[in-house]
Amino acid sequence: MEWSRPMVSINNAQLLMPDGNLELGSLVIDEGRISEISSNGNASQTAGSNRIDADGLWVVPGIVDIHGDAFERQLMPRTGVHFPCDMAFLETDRQMVSNGITTAFHGVTFSWEPGLRGRKNFLRIKEALAALKDKLACDTKLHVRFETYNLDVVDEIETWMKNGEVGILAYNDHTPKIHSQQANAQKVAEYAGRAGIDDKAYVALVNAVIERREEVPAAIGRLARIAEENGVAQLSHDDNSSEVRQYYNDLGCRVSEFPVTADAITKATELGNPVVMGGPNVVRGGSHNGGISARDMILSGQCHILASDYYYPSIVSAVFKLIHNKDIAVGKAWELVSAAPAQASGLNDRGSLEPGKRADLLIVDPATALPRVTRTFVGGRSVYQA
Repeated sequence: MEWSRPMVSINNAQLLMPDGNLELGSLVIDEGRISEISSNGNASQTAGSNRIDADGLWVVPGIVDIHGDAFERQLMPRTGVHFPCDMAFLETDRQMVSNGITTAFHGVTFSWEPGLRGRKNFLRIKEALAALKDKLACDTKLHVRFETYNLDVVDEIETWMKNGEVGILAYNDHTPKIHSQQANAQKVAEYAGRAGIDDKAYVALVNAVIERREEVPAAIGRLARIAEENGVAQLSHDDNSSEVRQYYNDLGCRVSEFPVTADAITKATELGNPVVMGGPNVVRGGSHNGGISARDMILSGQCHILASDYYYPSIVSAVFKLIHNKDIAVGKAWELVSAAPAQASGLNDRGSLEPGKRADLLIVDPATALPRVTRTFVGGRSVYQA
């Protein structure tokens, strides 16, 4: 689909500049990019007839959501209840742009388990995203959450990376934990239900998978090498020690998402590796599972990126909570969801308001108790207006 991208001027706005300051000014969008930024209240008369008066509002870079997987609940809102992929992703798309997300990396788990996170469903999701790409408002990319014991799919992932079909490759290592819970009937039933098989079959499958543990490091190393050769950003999920973070860093995987120990976070910071934590953690005042406080890590300078994780509205709400509580300055807070994730994911054409960059930007009302996105532009086209 060919989208219309008329010239637009946004006037009398508080622009969030790359130096982190808000400045009264105007901005012109032309051919999908920011073509002009002026330090006065109005854009030049050459800006065309599409003029927006943003008096009292902020103009900020669009949100780059490096990890969002809430769409799983659109696909399967209840265990065993499935909805079509196109319906799920179109509805998810509306949620994202209305909450200021202009670039989304859909986190899709690729596991050895059948069912929701298995190969069949993964391919269904991947193919649906590719088919819908030109119909989606948000710039949507694939974030492959590779379960490291899923050894039979390494060839496929390698091919996709070489073909430019993977936006982010993340390493998940949930298998040892799942294996350790075989005696917990409740957990086994939960996992088996998600996989769509009975409990006995699930336990047998876990035991067969864990037997191949010696093959896992070679598979990780191979994919890491291909990712680096093809410019695919790499993340490691749930780092639980400094040794794990060092291991992945040495492979070229230099982003730590949702680390679970202070030791791992400290090592990531020492290595200069960005740490990703969840917007829900900030909004709710802590982790839902008793983990590390994202706010504390932000205040200590050890959390560099916020992601929507399992709830899309959380990411913009988290930033405004940090701003309204005067935890950190506006520019530093917004960097957590724009410039920092853009850089970490290798998207240097967005994340800040600068001439020549993609016109991925938001008009937001900072005066409301809850953050209100009033307008969203993606690649210069208006995709949402409150």
